[in-house]
Amino acid sequence: MNSVSEPVGTLDVALSHAARLLERDPRLAVEQADEILKAVPGHPHARLILGAAHRRCGHTQIAIEVLAPLAREQQSSAPAHIELAIALGEADRTTDAIGALRRALQLKPDSVDAWRLLAEQLDSIGDADGADRARAAHIKAATKDPRLMEAAAALVDNNLPVAEMRLRTHIQSHPTDVAALRMLAEVAGRLRRYADAEALLETCLKLAPSFDAARNNYAVVLNRLGKPAAALPQIERLLAKDPRNPGHRNLKAAILANLGDYAESIEVYEAVLKEFPQQPKIWMSYGHSLKTARRHADSVTAYRRAIAMESTLGEAYWSLANLKTFRFSDGDVLAMRHALAHYGLTDDDRLHFEFSLGKALEDEGEHAESFAHYVQGNAIRSRLQPYNAEDNTKFVRRAKAVFTADFFAERSGAGSPATDPIFIVGMPRAGSTLIEQILASHSQVEGTMELPDIPRIALQIVRRHERSGDIGFAQAVAELPPEQLHALGEQYLADTRSQRKTSKPYFIDKMPNNCLDVGLIHLILPNAKIIDARRHPLGCCFSGFKQHFARGQNFTYGLDDIGRYYRDYVELMAHLDTVLPQRVHRVFYEAMIGDTEAQVRRLLDYCGLAFEESCLRFYENDRAVRTASSEQVRQPIFREGVDHWKQYEPWFGPLKEALGPVLDRYPAAPDFPVSN
Repeated sequence: MNSVSEPVGTLDVALSHAARLLERDPRLAVEQADEILKAVPGHPHARLILGAAHRRCGHTQIAIEVLAPLAREQQSSAPAHIELAIALGEADRTTDAIGALRRALQLKPDSVDAWRLLAEQLDSIGDADGADRARAAHIKAATKDPRLMEAAAALVDNNLPVAEMRLRTHIQSHPTDVAALRMLAEVAGRLRRYADAEALLETCLKLAPSFDAARNNYAVVLNRLGKPAAALPQIERLLAKDPRNPGHRNLKAAILANLGDYAESIEVYEAVLKEFPQQPKIWMSYGHSLKTARRHADSVTAYRRAIAMESTLGEAYWSLANLKTFRFSDGDVLAMRHALAHYGLTDDDRLHFEFSLGKALEDEGEHAESFAHYVQGNAIRSRLQPYNAEDNTKFVRRAKAVFTADFFAERSGAGSPATDPIFIVGMPRAGSTLIEQILASHSQVEGTMELPDIPRIALQIVRRHERSGDIGFAQAVAELPPEQLHALGEQYLADTRSQRKTSKPYFIDKMPNNCLDVGLIHLILPNAKIIDARRHPLGCCFSGFKQHFARGQNFTYGLDDIGRYYRDYVELMAHLDTVLPQRVHRVFYEAMIGDTEAQVRRLLDYCGLAFEESCLRFYENDRAVRTASSEQVRQPIFREGVDHWKQYEPWFGPLKEALGPVLDRYPAAPDFPVSN
């Protein structure tokens, strides 16, 4: 007989048989479920199996037609909503899939599958933070080990010290637990210890090469570490398995942008947005690439699209403000005020709105209220990313004590003899992008970006000495043998090669923070050029204070902190001028603005380059520029803005006190104490 009840005995046995077939042969599972439904029309479990079987056979639309009414009828069935969500996701109905998963999680908050699937769907729309939270919840639900459960709960609550302690204890006993390794890498990433995250994820992927979620994390970490060339093959490997995954494609576009391949990056973003147009964060990322590629109007349109879809997306408003040449409308100002007053914003959105409104009010001449919003934005950022000014002061004292004239003389010529790099260092917002644009307009010089390679090498040196205690960066450099200095110089050249797109003999590394590593640069690349971009301390520090930096400039979020950092920077550079006379060429922003041609000729002479008129017409250069000054350096010199900071001087008390004699003696440096 062909009826279900006779050959298999009971309905429960028939359903169990269909469920087993679902795992082994979904085609036969369709037939078995159909037979059950002939005997018991409308049976919920049989319909669930039927929908799941059709989906696994590739009949996505049929599966949705089976599962959608089932989920409506079975409002309390988490499995029905989960299975429907999977089918909706495969049909590219991402928003509906996310909704179904959220309903499932309301019914079953500890559903491992629902959290995992929700993370994947949130990734696909570019909601990295939401995906991270979903993954953390997935890990919490997935593990039965009480120690891991405690760690996962701490991770969900962002209690990172507890999460790290629990995970390290667990990994000591279970060193091959890849879930724990990935969780610990997430802790490291949230603490911005990306090198630690990189090592943990490498171990994780050696143990479990098919752990796609860990590979995605690995690609993200490599990109954030400034290793886009290493990140690209990782994301390509994921795309080979899942070529239409918008989350992976979005990450690929970001990696390509960091490689300087803006045309391809824009193409990837456009392809993703064509299929998934309702994704505000991807529109915002698309706008970043358009901005760098000099498509100003298109970037504004992209940012506007993001805002239209998500009015509380503070970063999209800041992206408009960060164009510098953009002026907000009265309607924009009202919208920002409304958002700050009426919405339960996240800290991240709120600080972006504060900085954006500060910029809008500054443009309107409302300096007191503008300053108040800058203060609020900085206060939030400072709370999220604490900074200890005393640590930097100690760093400078140690460097002065170690990096003496005799020290450098003993190591003369030890580094790589390459002449390719031209380093531009100094404070952020001191005119380094202008200098870069002038030099990159020369036929022999290629502009790149703010390369992270020297800070990474510095961290690498310090890490080698961690086992012997904290001896300090300068002392760690002092212990490097000559052959190691040469090897580090060659490593820098190899690591930066992916950023060079032409055969020009010289290239620029415009990382302002390298001002703290000038001694290291001289040791490993003694023939490289080093240019110090300097600007009036009040103008420079206030410009940094009102700029929301994505990362790496934690000293800018307090007027006293940025003042102390400027003072420390001037002290270190004055010391290096003494022990390495004429090694560093200094460009004062005000002098460059006042007599551009004379300063450009001096700059080119220092670099050993013949004068070219194109360097005076730098604003005609169509190269990609990735910094906050990108739009400003595409215009002729604007002299009227040099003293704009004076509008805010009434509120500079803490800044002036922190700067001390550095302010009084500018542009000269005061007489700093000699280190013992």
